[in-house]
Amino acid sequence: MRMVDLIVKKQEGKELSKEEIHYIINGFTNGSIPDYQMSALAMAIYFQDMTDNERMEMTMAMAESGDQIDLSEIEGIKVDKHSTGGVGDTTTLVLAPLVASTGVPVAKMSGRGLGHTGGTIDKLESIPGFHVEISEERFIELVNKNKLSVVGQSGDLTPADKKLYALRDVTGTVNSLSLIASSIMSKKIASGADAIVLDVKVGAGAFMKTTEAAEELAKAMVRIGNLAGRNTMAIISDMSQPLGQAIGNALEVEEAIETLKGKGPDDLKELCLVLGAQMVYLGGGADSLEAARTLLEEKLANGQALEKFKEFIASQDGNPEVVNDYSLMPQASFTKDVKAEQSGFVTEIIADNIGVAAMKLGAGRATKESEIDLAAGLMLHKKVGDAVEVGEVIVTLYANKEEMTEAENMALAAYKIGEEQLIPTLIHEVITK
Repeated sequence: MRMVDLIVKKQEGKELSKEEIHYIINGFTNGSIPDYQMSALAMAIYFQDMTDNERMEMTMAMAESGDQIDLSEIEGIKVDKHSTGGVGDTTTLVLAPLVASTGVPVAKMSGRGLGHTGGTIDKLESIPGFHVEISEERFIELVNKNKLSVVGQSGDLTPADKKLYALRDVTGTVNSLSLIASSIMSKKIASGADAIVLDVKVGAGAFMKTTEAAEELAKAMVRIGNLAGRNTMAIISDMSQPLGQAIGNALEVEEAIETLKGKGPDDLKELCLVLGAQMVYLGGGADSLEAARTLLEEKLANGQALEKFKEFIASQDGNPEVVNDYSLMPQASFTKDVKAEQSGFVTEIIADNIGVAAMKLGAGRATKESEIDLAAGLMLHKKVGDAVEVGEVIVTLYANKEEMTEAENMALAAYKIGEEQLIPTLIHEVITK
């Protein structure tokens, strides 16, 4: 088997076999297939695309290229959730205890965030004493005992995907649907999930800018997951504006707790109920999506989801009193209100501008070595569709530095105010098998 022949085969639009795809990924991972040949193949895939079976085999080959996490000692069906990312994505902090409160196990491994704000792990470290680094044995023990644990990602997962992404980044092939889908799904499968729920974001603040593109990606990933033997479902959700009101680490933990108390932003709560219903259904906790949603609403109303969050925090050495006293988390020394310069209705909030403003305040990291300010961030007081008067506060900035002019200007520029009241659609589509 020669790599050059396989490149030509894909250039001609022919389907690569399972053996050929695994030969390619194994050779690229161990260095016997050079970068320039893999770049040529990536470009051929970009133009000729891949079949569902090719995508699935590419996914499995990359999942098998490094460590794979064995969750077989955890009782029940393990359901993982993946979001394609956005600004103000607090869902895991709400979803994990909410779903676990129904008896469906949530064994979550998360990374640290690069960009606007920290990842789920960074957010949880806003809670005093909370440990994200625990042994695999302890992780499994906690999920079996409490149905919930969230830890930092360890091991060398999907090294082939990391190498391939670095090539795609410099060869103009990042936007290949097949390569995006197999990249995302390889990490989920290597993480040991039995079933997968996908939250594919669409809009100005998302990677996929149109509903058609997001739908194509979501359906591709659902097909890959199901062909690979993992029950997989997806939703397409709006990211034309930030989700919820809080952007920042400690601020998002506070917002998650408020949501678990039944007081959080409507859009965050609704998204968690839709995603959570899929997780509970796939995890065997209910016999339909409707029954799963009803169960989740009951767990929010009777306080059991909040109790599960407190139990989760305490089990990983965090202080559960943060649920009642937010001042136990990092607090910003300075705040600044951003006020509207005209009256009308909010017609748009440019999510990327808000995200960069949060990063300027210290809430995110530009490189892996950057220090995050867990107290920094923004609170949005107005969302798309809300009426606003000139001089009314639309955003509050939080930082541990007094100078916030750059972030203030970015936040103000993110808001578009007009005469027409627009009501955004949060859930664009639900995709089952």
